[in-house]
Amino acid sequence: MTAENGLIEGTDGRQRCWWHGNAPDYLAYHDAEWGRPVGDDIRLFEKICLEGFQAGLSWLTILRKRENFRAAFAGFDFSRVASFGEGDVERLVNDAGIVRHRGKIVSTINNAQRALDLIDEAGSLAAFFWSFEPAPADRPERLDKQTLFALAKTPQSTALSKDLKKRGWSFVGPTTIYAFMQAMGLVNDHLEGCWCREEAEAERVAFKRPALRSP
Repeated sequence: MTAENGLIEGTDGRQRCWWHGNAPDYLAYHDAEWGRPVGDDIRLFEKICLEGFQAGLSWLTILRKRENFRAAFAGFDFSRVASFGEGDVERLVNDAGIVRHRGKIVSTINNAQRALDLIDEAGSLAAFFWSFEPAPADRPERLDKQTLFALAKTPQSTALSKDLKKRGWSFVGPTTIYAFMQAMGLVNDHLEGCWCREEAEAERVAFKRPALRSP
């Protein structure tokens, strides 16, 4: 059972955030990926697209289809996805291994094209996204389950969402963007007492933030 503080104990005796429910693949994602800082443009693009596909679904559903998504979308190499045409859209709509939502498929292709534009301006997706990292003073002093629920969106995720929409990106609402920020380590939302929290924070401290291209 989940304790009131939002932690559950795994079979290894370690305390973790409750949301993976000790499902092996979800637990592995929690331990090895979620909240760890990412500076790789393709991984960042993949995640923001998959968060868009998740809308209305669970992340576990998307996680279990992730390899299918990677195969369908050229490993989320946005320079390749940007050149997808109508034939690719029809191929993807008929791909039972992914979420066959035409609007989200078209959005991914559009966002790949917008990603190329953004890189021309900012130097990299990583530099742009990390420029929206919250300052320490903007973060909760202590993170428990109740506080985490209140962080469905933040001023920073709202600002990033608005900026991306202005640039023509789609399926990038502030709640989707905050989930992206959590997963990619722009914030550390592992709960107090979760064994991953200190390790993820140490990685964030050591992480070299990419700089925006000078005008």
